[in-house]
Amino acid sequence: MIPTARPAAPATLPAGTGHAPCHHGEILQGVFLDGAGRRCAGLVTLPMAGPGSRARFRRWPGTSPQALTVVPADRTKAARAAALAVAECAERTGRPPCGGELRLTGDIPVGLGMGSSTSDVIATVRAVADSYGLRLPPDTVARLAVRAEQACDPLMLDRRPVLFAQREGRVLEVLGPALPPLVVVGCALGGGAPVDTLTLPAPTPAEADAGEVRAFERLRALLRRAVATGDVRLLGEVATASAWRGQRALCHPEFDALTGIARRVGAAGVQIAHSGAVAGLLFDPAAPGLRRRVRGCLHALDAHGIPATRTFTTTEEIPHGPAHRGVDRPAGPGPARRRARLPAL
Repeated sequence: MIPTARPAAPATLPAGTGHAPCHHGEILQGVFLDGAGRRCAGLVTLPMAGPGSRARFRRWPGTSPQALTVVPADRTKAARAAALAVAECAERTGRPPCGGELRLTGDIPVGLGMGSSTSDVIATVRAVADSYGLRLPPDTVARLAVRAEQACDPLMLDRRPVLFAQREGRVLEVLGPALPPLVVVGCALGGGAPVDTLTLPAPTPAEADAGEVRAFERLRALLRRAVATGDVRLLGEVATASAWRGQRALCHPEFDALTGIARRVGAAGVQIAHSGAVAGLLFDPAAPGLRRRVRGCLHALDAHGIPATRTFTTTEEIPHGPAHRGVDRPAGPGPARRRARLPAL
């Protein structure tokens, strides 16, 4: 699928570009009921501005769809997404599918549970669509992303807080227009070592205990209320409860220290990626003494040997849209993606 030499083909077509953000792990993840009462794995991610993936795709008309090159060559999920997106866009425009060249750049650490692979995939789909002069709707992007990587995060929806069925690529519930404003003190558990998600126990929704499903549905209702009322404290309670349930699979040794720090410095709660090592302490930006609380949090993390990463707010803007050429910087092979820490602010 990825030849070593570029086929002879016209190079006059403009390249399409695409961008996708990352996230900072989950606020809530578990097994939920859809509108028909069917069990579904679902999650709500914590949006994060800054790191992201950028893609540039140039079509080679007249070549075989298998004549696809990807730089860096190890982005196999993005390669699958490119082939799927080419087929989708060719069908929509009535043009024959063809090969092309995909180039990816990005600064999302891998293995920390920040959606790096989904970001690559969505940026790729957006770049391919842009090369055809199209802007695919989010549900189509989600469908292609699930086909490319079996499960995906809701990054195609940008900042909207949704309960998302990651294995099916569909929204179970729109929780509201936006999360309450948060200040997040990020950190990396396990020394920032990447987590191999394939080794984690992953029971299917059908295997979930009925009591567990009821517990997750209660957390869903509480999160819905937190978003509707802007209640940061309630959102923090939901995130902490979800992190506690995820801890049974992840077994982070720093978990008790992290929740203890949150209590001492007056954080609203903690959130931990359910498929990685990134974590955050959540603060209400309107709480009195916020700077003092954040400084105390950073000192406490350091005292426990937990590396702080990035302190950010959820109100920062995220660049988005597949056809905004001014947003995406020219992509190139670039250095290999970093495997550990986020840059500290």
